[in-house]
Amino acid sequence: MQIEEWAYRDLGWAKIDVGRPARTGTAEAVYAAGKTPEQVVSTLEALREAHPGRVAVATRCDAACEAAVRKAFGDNVFAEAGVCAVGEFPSPEAGPLTIVCAGTSDLPVAREAEITARGNGIDARLVADVGVAGLHRLLDKLGELREAACVIVVAGMDGALPSVVTGLVSAPVVAVPTSVGYGAAFGGLAPLLTMLNSCSPGVTVVNIDNGFGAAVAAARILGVKADR
Repeated sequence: MQIEEWAYRDLGWAKIDVGRPARTGTAEAVYAAGKTPEQVVSTLEALREAHPGRVAVATRCDAACEAAVRKAFGDNVFAEAGVCAVGEFPSPEAGPLTIVCAGTSDLPVAREAEITARGNGIDARLVADVGVAGLHRLLDKLGELREAACVIVVAGMDGALPSVVTGLVSAPVVAVPTSVGYGAAFGGLAPLLTMLNSCSPGVTVVNIDNGFGAAVAAARILGVKADR
């Protein structure tokens, strides 16, 4: 079923933008924070009805939300790192996209980016725990990084990893600061400012903990067309 680009579903309390893929090429998603579990389920149902052949994704799901989604959709749910994906992931049509994660504590944000990318038909690969405190770990993955058509770099603390990666690869780099770190990290503000002030030209920076936004940016860089 082809959905018109200006179409939306009016649920009374929300108007679900089911025409976004036709307009932008990237899939709509549900931001679950601040919504009730029932509202998240209703939104996912609307997305699945409009696009039955595509996975429907909700981000920032808590335990109650995840339980409600699993109850509503049964075994058709993949849930991890606060992301619930309903339906089968499409076969990759773009990429590869490498998602580089500085530390294990940054993994939830990196996984949000990875799952969102997969939901948009991107061949997403995760390289975890290769922060600048042990640079040899990153250099061991240099070949894989240089194969990527785009790279997302997720880091908290000092936020230095995107500058290092951008100096090693030719692909576009999208940097994601995380709220991981001690007091002077100011909940992610310190790594955000580090990334914005990168000495490596070409770093694109999204908001703190915004793995979803980084994945959508990568999808646009890669020319993904998710309207199928």
